[in-house]
Amino acid sequence: MTAQLSVNANQVEKDYRANSLWRMTLRRIGKQRNAIIGMVILGILLLVAILAPVLAPYDPIEVLIGVEDVGKREAPCIHLLGCPADQPQHIMGTDGNVRDVFSRVIYGTRYSLFLGFTAIGIAIGVGAVLGAISGYYGGWLDMIIMRILDVLMAFPSLLLAIAIVSVLGPGLSNALVAIGIVSIPVYARVVRASVLTVKEQEYVKASKALGGSHMHILIDRILPNSVPPLIVRGTLGIGTAILDAAALSFLGLGAQPPMPEWGTMLGSERNQVFSAPHLVFYPGIAIMITVLAFNLIGDGLRDAIDPRLSNT
Repeated sequence: MTAQLSVNANQVEKDYRANSLWRMTLRRIGKQRNAIIGMVILGILLLVAILAPVLAPYDPIEVLIGVEDVGKREAPCIHLLGCPADQPQHIMGTDGNVRDVFSRVIYGTRYSLFLGFTAIGIAIGVGAVLGAISGYYGGWLDMIIMRILDVLMAFPSLLLAIAIVSVLGPGLSNALVAIGIVSIPVYARVVRASVLTVKEQEYVKASKALGGSHMHILIDRILPNSVPPLIVRGTLGIGTAILDAAALSFLGLGAQPPMPEWGTMLGSERNQVFSAPHLVFYPGIAIMITVLAFNLIGDGLRDAIDPRLSNT
């Protein structure tokens, strides 16, 4: 009975400290200028993705031949900046298929954010399971899982993603799966490292002594301690996933035309960088801003969660 009360008291104290840690982390995030700027940019991008049908003046795949008096690869036309009023307004010009670039960039926000969040979600889900099993049980199971992940990590992530998509076939969904697969080892190692540390704590040993099941101990006692590093690594990983998705689409292995995805837009007009630079400039800027937002958030979260800053 005394042992039970002691364990309960320890668990209450642990929960209190965890809640305090989260509150302290949130306060630190509010002091991180990088994180605030990144969150503002990400908030704007999410609004653009949600309100794309409202913000985009044209259908992103609509060919304007016969609809407006406009030609291929027209330069940007903004009436407020002096463009003739009798000329159709296209804020970012038109592409080689006479489609509105601004509308395609707006809709491209949806695809890039979807790819980044979904691919990293898959990687975190699978990686957390593999890392938890590997770190908790150890032995030959740990060795097998880690050696398989080492093989995956031995290849450059983009080259491995290209190989996977080449086998599965080009397409947005296959690119998503490929990026998720190549990202799994990173998150598995993060979780495994946390499990190896936490499973030696007294409250975990107490749960085992009281007959707690392995599943209960993993889910309720160990995995919650892996959440902070996973959040930081996952936030940084979304930016990398967006870059990899754009690279695959640029090579013709990801999103396929006429889908308004930024990498596809760059790949379709890459030969026009000097004759019509706006066709590669705007999608490139969109990719840069999106990746920058996630990197700023990730850096801010890392500084906020860093235990060395506990006295600040």
